Amino acid sequence: MILGAAVIQVELLKKKILAEGEVYEGNILKVDCFLNHQIDCVFLAEIGKEFHRLFENEGVNKILTIEASGIAIGAFVAQEFGCPLVFAKKTKTKNIAGDVYTTPVESFTHGTTYDIMVSKRFLGKGDRVLIIDDFLAVGNALKGLIELVKQSGAELAGCGTVIEKGYQHGGDSLREKGIKVESLAIIESMDAKTGEVTFRD
Repeated sequence: MILGAAVIQVELLKKKILAEGEVYEGNILKVDCFLNHQIDCVFLAEIGKEFHRLFENEGVNKILTIEASGIAIGAFVAQEFGCPLVFAKKTKTKNIAGDVYTTPVESFTHGTTYDIMVSKRFLGKGDRVLIIDDFLAVGNALKGLIELVKQSGAELAGCGTVIEKGYQHGGDSLREKGIKVESLAIIESMDAKTGEVTFRD
């Protein structure tokens, strides 16, 4: 029954990508109608359950993501695990008190580099961290979050992403390093001219 439900969720995600996603030049897939601008909360609740199923035996006690698009997804995953969600910020604000872990991240989408940071109060030894994000392309955001986990002395339980662009090999690179990476839909190719999207089996 659980496996059947998992297959259903993955197929529903693929159908939503095909029906509601838009492909643009530069390897850009817009799914802002349900994932990261307008948010389909009922659907993301099911996504949260699926990530819980995939990582439920990993001893997870913290979910880590990056602002802003990862926060909604991470919140649903954290709810399933019954643990806190921590999100890395891109700018230091007055409400980040004390010392922080920080590392630079290069944005594939925006072509810029920015620093991400997490307060040392919220991540440290004894934590088993599951990293969650909306997209995985070349893997820069996940690598930055993994670096924050390393700096904190916490343990990495794995990484979960909703959509992976398999042809950019960021996920494959992380898996080759022995990191558990679970992506619910892995795109094999996209065509901006036709709008066609194909998935890895």
